[in-house]
Amino acid sequence: MATRGWGGSIALAVGVAAGMAAAQLGVVYGLGVMAWTGATDPAGESAWLASLAWTTWIAATSTVIGAVVADRLSAGGPGSAPPRRRPGGSIAAGAVATTAWRLVIALTAAIGGLLTVALVAVPARAAHRPETYAPQMIAGGYAVVGVAVGVLIAVAALSARPIAGNVVLTTGYVWALAVASVVFGVATHHGLSTAQLGVWRFGSGHFLRQTFSVPGAALMMGAALVLGLLAAWPAVRRGEGRVGAAVSGAVGPFLVAAAYFLAAPRLVGVQPDEQLSAYLIAPYALIAGLLGSVLVVALAVQREQRAANRAAALLAPPACRHRRWSPGPG
Repeated sequence: MATRGWGGSIALAVGVAAGMAAAQLGVVYGLGVMAWTGATDPAGESAWLASLAWTTWIAATSTVIGAVVADRLSAGGPGSAPPRRRPGGSIAAGAVATTAWRLVIALTAAIGGLLTVALVAVPARAAHRPETYAPQMIAGGYAVVGVAVGVLIAVAALSARPIAGNVVLTTGYVWALAVASVVFGVATHHGLSTAQLGVWRFGSGHFLRQTFSVPGAALMMGAALVLGLLAAWPAVRRGEGRVGAAVSGAVGPFLVAAAYFLAAPRLVGVQPDEQLSAYLIAPYALIAGLLGSVLVVALAVQREQRAANRAAALLAPPACRHRRWSPGPG
């Protein structure tokens, strides 16, 4: 596929982000994963909170993926501004151009991600909330905040490929889990129902102190750990920046935690509930993901140190490698 310069990449960032927002919302609406119901009972409250979390997640991930795709299809290297027609220029000028490139691509992807606002605000008018007469304003506000979070993560993803990889892997995992949850509900004759973000419904019989879902916590933390390992490993093999690889494992779980954090005030006191459990476990899943990526980098550093020691030993003079004791005179 032909690479693009600044103008084409900017248009692509807007288009991909808008397309991702429309596609993801089309899937959640079609599968019943997300629904703006008019009920105000506990089931309606759960659906409302799940929809707000999904709104934040979709807005953020659409922005990040739009920026990453536009960057990868540009004429420059990953995270770098496309080269000018005439090669040359100082290193400082190249750094300024690259920084400007990342900001421009992230902000233009945000324009496409703002399509989420309209796609959630219009159907959210069907919801009935006792605390407000305009639920569509609340839903739209969550989408705007999600886009803002996505801009920050997009800049980081353009600066370090492992971060982009972790976001993509986490997005794929979250969607696979949501689709599997819907399929399982249909297979067990429970029908289509809303699904929590990054959470599997294990039932109320697995809660610890009516607050923590033990298998749910294990799934969230275990998935974050594995995804952190998978995203950092290729970057370490390619010899890319260690800092980006080390922190990459926390980025995907951070997006999930941010979505739950925004809905946190309304989750308190709902027991037992997978959403409350996910909100409480999300920070620990972030730590687990960070642990996975840091572990990969630490093992790579240790392996390189051993290789360096072996190389130094082979290059050492024979007298130093086979130092023998010899008796002195007398």
